[in-house]
Amino acid sequence: MVEQKKFALFLATPDSEFVKKEYGGYHNVFVSTFGDEGEHWDSFRVVEGEFPDEKDLDKYDGFVISGSSHDSFENDPWILRLCEIVKILDEKKKKILGICFGHQIIARVRGGTVGRARKGPELKLTDITIVKDAIKPGSFFGNEIPDSIAILKLHQDEVLVLPESAKVLAYSEKYEVEMFSIEDHLFCIQGHPEYNREILHEIVDRVLRLGFIKEDFADAAKASMENRGADRKLLETICKNFLKGRVPAN
Repeated sequence: MVEQKKFALFLATPDSEFVKKEYGGYHNVFVSTFGDEGEHWDSFRVVEGEFPDEKDLDKYDGFVISGSSHDSFENDPWILRLCEIVKILDEKKKKILGICFGHQIIARVRGGTVGRARKGPELKLTDITIVKDAIKPGSFFGNEIPDSIAILKLHQDEVLVLPESAKVLAYSEKYEVEMFSIEDHLFCIQGHPEYNREILHEIVDRVLRLGFIKEDFADAAKASMENRGADRKLLETICKNFLKGRVPAN
């Protein structure tokens, strides 16, 4: 019998009312994007201080760190604990997929610098340019490496200085580091492969209502999603291939 694969999701954000109502929580959003039938997924609400015991880390085949409204460069106790756990996982060469805040946390743990985005925040559907020379054909990207990928983005911080040994896999007009990898076990994405248009629309409306963004910024975010969507299927495949150590067939 094939042993059941186990994955852990570190939720660095609380569930919004919308996500709870529509999807039953972010756990389901992530598992429906990155999970496959027959796998076991555990969620840990790290933003509330919930972490797995260190002795249990070995039972997981891979880990996903979500986005967050918190700054990855802050020193809240839960953020420092998350950094400690990531360091342990890195030493064990466990696969970690870092998304947005998670992407920045991995950069921080490995000695990079994270901080406020130099060219300001981003909240929209945008294209990131793939550094094709940095990706081996037949890797988790597959044999057909795209020139660019459309992805939904929501962030005000960025990786300012990459850790040593990190490879930039994608960049954009505004940000030098949209994707990076370290060795074969760390893969990081500034955008949100798990988001759909509805989730981002609701976030735009909410942050506008709370006064965090101006009306024209909200309008531009919605306009970016009007006539096209993110390359969700492609992003999902790349992330799954990475997490599960799949090498696509020719």
